[in-house]
Amino acid sequence: MATLEKLKLAFIDDHRLFRKGLISLLELSYPDLNIVFEADDGNKMKNMISGSNLPDIIIMDINMPGMDGFESVSWLKKHFPEIPILVVSMIDDEEAILKMVRLGVKGYLTKGSDHSEITTALNTIRSGGFHYTDFITGKLVHAIQSGANTSLNSQYHITLNERETDFLRYACSDDTYSEIAKKMYLSPKTIDGYRDNLFEKLQVKSRVGLAIYAIKNGIFKI
Repeated sequence: MATLEKLKLAFIDDHRLFRKGLISLLELSYPDLNIVFEADDGNKMKNMISGSNLPDIIIMDINMPGMDGFESVSWLKKHFPEIPILVVSMIDDEEAILKMVRLGVKGYLTKGSDHSEITTALNTIRSGGFHYTDFITGKLVHAIQSGANTSLNSQYHITLNERETDFLRYACSDDTYSEIAKKMYLSPKTIDGYRDNLFEKLQVKSRVGLAIYAIKNGIFKI
């Protein structure tokens, strides 16, 4: 059950039945749910969004006629960068996920996600966090390991020292923290310290957040 009330949402999705069905489910968790607007694609979104009544979160599809999800997110990041975006799509390939992460979305779910996961994602994003399913996280980790992010040209937003960068690289692998400690020839307690320091420095709350930061900022050239 969701814990946040008076949530304002906007839906950008050309599947009307999916939109209406999801709205009906969310109304069970958010009694004061306010749907600011619904749009079939990005072009309609541009005509409907207004600075006087912005949604708390936008739920965005990818495959849409006219202006698709990638173009829509790019436009939103330029004109309304303060609005967090949750992608809910049938697409689950690495290229699409990475592209959306680089564009700055706060979450990515597949349309097969259940109601509880969607409400969890909305609560997490509204609280300033990120939310990706375990399946999507696996895609992110695989993309890092296969070098799918080598074309990124973003600059570091925060300066990391060599050891922090090494830890971040290992944190984006399948290794456990104990295995990372062995590979870095450090104690588990020291590794816990690196993890906690990076959580605070990068303003993330989980290992998934570390992976997302690494992808967005093009840290690795594997």
